[in-house]
Amino acid sequence: MEERTPLLKVEHLKQYFPISKKFTVKAVDDVSFEIYPGETYGLVGESGSGKTTIGRSIIRLYDPTGGKIIFDGVDIT
Repeated sequence: MEERTPLLKVEHLKQYFPISKKFTVKAVDDVSFEIYPGETYGLVGESGSGKTTIGRSIIRLYDPTGGKIIFDGVDIT
């Protein structure tokens, strides 16, 4: 059986937004998943659950607070 390499691998992604010195919004906290070539991936959740924030972190509109994003074998974080 051949070993497949994921096209996109998200490991323990965290995206926090400091609101004030005492308050931080944890929009995404410890999200991990893999997408393999040829696959379709659906990210579902309630409104405000962090779907858009995950996408924006993956395409580097936001610098992730923590975790790794690996695209085609290259760590893009």
